[in-house]
Amino acid sequence: MNKYMFLLPVGIVAILGGCTLAPKYVRPQAPTPAAWPTGTAYKAMAASTNGPAAADISWRQFFTDARLQEVIALALANNRDLRVAAATIEKTRAVYSIQRAALLPTVDVVGYGTKHLVYATIANVDEAVKVQYYTLKVGFSSYELDFFGRIRSLKARALEQYLATEQAQRSMQISLTAEIAGAYLNLAADRERLRLAQETLDSQESTYELILRRFENGDSSRLDLRQAQTRVDAARVDIAKYTGLTALDENALNLLAGIQVQEELLPRELGTIALLKDISAGIPSAVLQRRPDILQAENQLKAANANIGAARAAFFPSVILTGFYGTMDDQLSGLFKSGSSQGWSFTPQITLPIFDTGRNIAGLDAARADRDIRVAQYEKAIQTAFREVADALAQRGTLRDQMEAQESLVDATADSYRLSDSRYRNGNDGYLAVLDSQRSLYDAQQALIAVRLARLANLVTLYKVLGGG
Repeated sequence: MNKYMFLLPVGIVAILGGCTLAPKYVRPQAPTPAAWPTGTAYKAMAASTNGPAAADISWRQFFTDARLQEVIALALANNRDLRVAAATIEKTRAVYSIQRAALLPTVDVVGYGTKHLVYATIANVDEAVKVQYYTLKVGFSSYELDFFGRIRSLKARALEQYLATEQAQRSMQISLTAEIAGAYLNLAADRERLRLAQETLDSQESTYELILRRFENGDSSRLDLRQAQTRVDAARVDIAKYTGLTALDENALNLLAGIQVQEELLPRELGTIALLKDISAGIPSAVLQRRPDILQAENQLKAANANIGAARAAFFPSVILTGFYGTMDDQLSGLFKSGSSQGWSFTPQITLPIFDTGRNIAGLDAARADRDIRVAQYEKAIQTAFREVADALAQRGTLRDQMEAQESLVDATADSYRLSDSRYRNGNDGYLAVLDSQRSLYDAQQALIAVRLARLANLVTLYKVLGGG
């Protein structure tokens, strides 16, 4: 125990100054670069510091589509995970209130009555004696004087744990908003893919009927007919696939919303959704320190730091007070009369740990280790957040180029398909060239939908990882 004798002067200071024995909290340095990554993938200058921070933009300002806003509002009101988070906040708030109440004594009123028979041989009288009396006490028991800040340290820990749950709810709300938007966009994309597959089927059925008539007239080969049929069947396969996917998307959206979303609120396709508000990345030090998950990790670190103060206080004497004032009478009604017996008691108790088989030392070591764990978790949270933002910025920097290239590819393949179809109808080329051109056009159109979805989803992700408000 000699190695911990340095705590004695600290304890004296605590008695005089009313402080705790917890070490002074210093926020750890962020283990990340001071700027976002640069390079070819980031040429769109997504890391611009101009404009408001994502944390200052409300979700209604960012998601400008009116129907999407309604769906998000439904989710925030009905999602069960968010309700659990809200209930957890109430629970930790109550725990904090309980811990804070320990700083003041609890005053109780205790009343009881006693009746018993004293045998004659014991009382040394001729016959047994019946004894009864009633007692009423007002006082407190086991009230600890917080000389060394143990209770205040525990109160500080409870407060930080409560604040951590608030940040956890904020983080969950941001994630839920992003998930709802992502599910909404996926549904819009799959509905657009379904529409494209249906239009392709209508076109291919018309082409098939034309080739069938030409085959019956001997102007087209059986190979042309079967090749046309393959495109009809392929379109039917895609229709069945995207019909199932849209149903799954709707189910996912309903689960996230916590309620059945009405059809009038669902998107028709990506092109009908209002564009999302663009945002700037800001600078890492300003962004990462405002993310709720990082603030949550810091609150947990502060709670572990405060717990060290409670562990240190265990090495010092504890002073516990018990006291009461009461009356006693052989009649219940006599308790409130001036003639009843009155008394009081005051019992201070001081306990000084001398030999505890290393329990207090182990408790302090455990508290310090827990603080080190929380430091590592806090730093890991910052590193993870930095990586998430960097990934989103890298995608944002390249998706614009992908979009432009894909739109050009769709235009080129559409022109190729028109030319091939014209040559086939004029008898200048076989149907295989038409088939290849049509397949290339369909694939390019589907890919364009995927790129548009990726670009919108990237904006949603960027809003989320930047700590969207």
